[in-house]
Amino acid sequence: MAAKKQTVSMIDTFKEFKETKNIDRTTLVSVLEESFRNVLAKIYGSDENFDVIVNPDKGDFEIYRNRIVVPDGEVQDENKEISLSEAQKIEPDYEIDEEVSEPVDFAKFGRRAILNLRQTLASKVLELEHDSLYNKYKDRIGQVVSGEVYQAWKREVLLLDDEGNELILPKSEQIPNENYRKGETIRAVIHRVDNENNNPKIILSRTSPVFLQRLLEAEVPEINDGLISIKRIARMPGERAKVAVESYDERIDPVGACVGVKGSRVHGIVRELCNENIDVINYTSNIKLFIQRALSPAHISSININEEEHKAEVFLHPQEVSLAIGRGGLNIKLASMLTEFTIDVFREVADEEADEDIYLDEFADEVDQWIIDAIKAIGLDTAKAVLNAPREMLVEKADLEEETVDHLLDVLRAEFE
Repeated sequence: MAAKKQTVSMIDTFKEFKETKNIDRTTLVSVLEESFRNVLAKIYGSDENFDVIVNPDKGDFEIYRNRIVVPDGEVQDENKEISLSEAQKIEPDYEIDEEVSEPVDFAKFGRRAILNLRQTLASKVLELEHDSLYNKYKDRIGQVVSGEVYQAWKREVLLLDDEGNELILPKSEQIPNENYRKGETIRAVIHRVDNENNNPKIILSRTSPVFLQRLLEAEVPEINDGLISIKRIARMPGERAKVAVESYDERIDPVGACVGVKGSRVHGIVRELCNENIDVINYTSNIKLFIQRALSPAHISSININEEEHKAEVFLHPQEVSLAIGRGGLNIKLASMLTEFTIDVFREVADEEADEDIYLDEFADEVDQWIIDAIKAIGLDTAKAVLNAPREMLVEKADLEEETVDHLLDVLRAEFE
């Protein structure tokens, strides 16, 4: 009796599972029936001659074994055949070749059979959960979701959606210096859905440009209505972003519409992204003009474009160079990401100063040759060319230590003082 109660209890469990996981009745019945059949096959060697009737709504089930009546002494398969004398003990009217259908008391199979059924059901439940989770999210990549922080670890944060499904926000997809407290709700974009070995993992991102795009679409009605298009986005998460937009209606200023009156439309997004500054510029297919806008607030004097190599040489007045580069090189990095061009910044040199230039090789007695070679390798052959190049560019492109670059600049400056 206890075993039977355990079995009925399992049906009740699946009834609850149906309600919480939105598993349709047909699938639920199929899974329950398959689980019972798996156990019957292990006990009898085959489940072909069994009828399994499951009613998950009522929480009950019935099992019947069907056997063919054969003459006494001719039973070859006890699972599928029954002797005439045994059949007539059940019902005196049975005759040879008739089918005998008997109810099976699953509880009589004992504790091991019940445990086996539990394990089979648990495995099927897990498989259904995985399928349900994967099917729910596989076509939602790029959409924004909300989740409650359940646990924060060093390498990732575990979130739960409104149905209790697990969502993962890896460290690499978190905005730097962002802290997460258990129980708080955060938003992120669905970055990808992995399903290795039928074990789905929903990976979120708060650093993806798509996340910023979705936030803008939600905040700016003109984007959602198709009047304004977001052409490109470049982000340094948590610090700064550049967004290029284009209007399909001449009456609409795309930059003004995205920013809003006194920045009203981007304020909420900036807060959401941990005070990440957002620069919105007008997109143009004119690459020179696009680079000029991308380097704002710096004012450019002239640009040389190499479209094949996607490189641009930008010349500015000395006082504009620091604006173009930005703090920590942030502005020029974002401009390069946005325009998809490698941008080199140079200070403009007056003609009379250029005539006094000196080749780097002439400084071999004061500067190690390997340093001169490293500078020449990035296309700078003269002292003025080096002095007019941003210090950050020399450090990064020539792959030199800051102290080495500073010593070189000191030597070159001394020559012209």
